[in-house]
Order: sequence, then structure tokens, then C-alpha cells
Amino acid sequence: MSDLLARDSSMPLYQQLENILYARIERGEWAPNQRIPSENELNRMFGLSRMTVRGVLNKLAADGLLIRVPGKGTYVAPSKISTVSPAYKGVREQLESMGYATATSLISLELTSPSPAVREHLGLDESAEVFAIVRLRSVGDEPISLHRSYVPAALAPGLDDRDVVDEQLCVILEDAYGLPMRRVDEQLEAIAAEPRDAQVLGVKRGVPLLKLTDVISDADGRRFEYSTIVFRGDKMRLQFDYRL
Repeated sequence: MSDLLARDSSMPLYQQLENILYARIERGEWAPNQRIPSENELNRMFGLSRMTVRGVLNKLAADGLLIRVPGKGTYVAPSKISTVSPAYKGVREQLESMGYATATSLISLELTSPSPAVREHLGLDESAEVFAIVRLRSVGDEPISLHRSYVPAALAPGLDDRDVVDEQLCVILEDAYGLPMRRVDEQLEAIAAEPRDAQVLGVKRGVPLLKLTDVISDADGRRFEYSTIVFRGDKMRLQFDYRL
């Protein structure tokens, strides 16, 4: 693709400029976190009005390709890792299949009385206890997701003696306790980072995060796991592929 504007083309000049800037990012000419030319510089390079250039930069920023920092300039947005829902394939398994070096750390694993929300999601009575597991997943040295899982203690006795760091929880539940995943009720929402999660994930309070909530059942309809995964919105992208 040419980096020159075709002024006799039927394609609007702003669209041509958007395509040119997009191509430069895609082919790596402008790397993630790199500052790109200013509005004035782009104006001189392409002979367009500053308003036109500004509109194109704002559009690419809205599309997640650029980040505009007042008083500093415009930067190429950090690249994001695309994964599918963990209901289809574990996050760690996906990352490692893409060549990423991952690390999982156990923050806590305890036998406890569930909160009313956890009890409702799992259909438990007030006397029931759950294993509450909190794990942090990192790529390289950067935290990317915080996983909280709740499993009814009656369905998985001794779960606190299992290795939930090096083994996937879904594999442990199926192989050791006969709890295969057959149905997943899933919700995805954007949230603002609370102080507790922000500290663990290494982000500022209030930054956008993605929160994925799963209620997992076996073939008999027993709900045996309720989980929430909070992903860093600047590092992760969830991909959904529907075939009808």
C-alpha cells in the first residue's frame, strides 16, 4: 500500500490517511508504545488540515490502536494477547501454545463459608463450605489476570492438598473428583479496578478491566465451580467465535 494520498481517488482523504496509519502500525513501522508524529507533523507530511488529522487519530484511538496522552503526544497502543473463553481452553494452555512463558502464583487457598453471592451461584445452603482459591497469572514478569474459584467442599474433599498451581483446576476436578465440565453459564463485563485488585495486577485504581464470570456444571446439572477472572484490559483481549 502506498503512503501517498491519491487526491483524484473516490476514497475520502481522511479514509486514505486512516488506512496509511493503520498499515504502518500493522507492519511494525511504528512499534507498540512508540510515539508517532504529532498532528502538525502529519499535517505537513500529508498536506491535510489539522482537523482532518485529529479526527483520524481520534478514530484510531477509539479503535484501540493508538493512545492519546494530553501534553505528551500520541502513542501506538501496547499489543494485546487474544484468547478465547477459558470455558473452551484454559488460559495458561492457550498462552503457552502461543509461545508465551507463563507463571502462576497461589495467593490463597482456604476452606471457608461462602458469601451470599457465591452461595447463590452454586446453589448451596447456609451450612455448606467451599474451597476458595485465588491465583495470579503472569506472562513474563507482568501480571495479566487474577483468578478466583469457589468449589463446594462436599464435592471435592481434600482439594486443598492438590497442586492447583502446576495443574489446571478443571483437570483436577474431572480426573480426581469426577466433575467434568458440561455446561458453562458465562458473563463478561467491563469494570474499574478496585484497590485490592489494582495492587495485585500492578495497575492504577480505576483503570478498565475485563471481568469474566463462570458457573460450571456437570452432566447432571450439579454446579461445582463458580469463578471470576479479572483480566487486564491493556494486555488481554477475549475472542468469541460463534458458528450458527
